[in-house]
Amino acid sequence: MAKSGDDLTAREAKWGSRMIEVRLRFWTDNLAPKGEVIPKHAWSSGMARMMANEPHGIKSGKRIPFNSLPEIASTVEKVLIEHGVTLHPSNRMQRYLADAPKRKRKS
Repeated sequence: MAKSGDDLTAREAKWGSRMIEVRLRFWTDNLAPKGEVIPKHAWSSGMARMMANEPHGIKSGKRIPFNSLPEIASTVEKVLIEHGVTLHPSNRMQRYLADAPKRKRKS
């Protein structure tokens, strides 16, 4: 449910700016000699960051580190909360929630 004060007015958004993007970047330092990389190899840690999106009123925020793959979910959650993003349960997720409003399907 929307919090009081949230702007729920729909806005026009061009293709390519309708989605909200959280970017994950994995460290690759110290895996190869300086200035080189080993293709498709990275550490299991890195940074998560919200990408700017003008139609959604989102500005890029600070990077939040994660230290392992299991930490990614909680790090993404922190990024979303920091930017005031409200998530609505998907059809699959609704089966686990008692009072979730049903999503209307397009005809």
